[in-house]
Amino acid sequence: MKACGTVFKYGDNIDTDVIIPARYLNSSDPKELAKHCMEDAIHSTVKFAENVKEGDIIVAKKNFGCGSSREHAPIAIKASGISCVIAKTFARIFYRNSINIGLPILECDEAADSIEMGDKIEVDFTTGEIKNLTKNEIYKAEPFPEFMQEMMNVGGLIEQTKVKLGC
Repeated sequence: MKACGTVFKYGDNIDTDVIIPARYLNSSDPKELAKHCMEDAIHSTVKFAENVKEGDIIVAKKNFGCGSSREHAPIAIKASGISCVIAKTFARIFYRNSINIGLPILECDEAADSIEMGDKIEVDFTTGEIKNLTKNEIYKAEPFPEFMQEMMNVGGLIEQTKVKLGC
């Protein structure tokens, strides 16, 4: 499985209230959540929801997804069209929620430091290789084990369970 897209770059400690502000949690509709994804992020003049395209990628520094344990945050990111999130580190509950809903995430210090806003990158989830097509650089993340890749390929834990149960 691979992803290829343009990067939206963020810093340290992007919490779930920035990813999807609490004032929008009265909806559980992924498309509605996606409209407000990263709305409160202080990020130059780029409006995330207005500019994100299917396949784009978020790159951040340390502790991405910290804060409350709401599953709405990775759902909003995935529904916005983001194909992958790369960071130095993730908050553990965000990490698990992302896996559960089938949002691929990778930890890679070098990529988080070197990749910049607007770079075009390609990610190979099988090998963990991250190619910066803009800078002609390659970074290496630890790939997910095969069983987790299978889970993400079908859309997360619930979808994998449905497949296993024949639903």
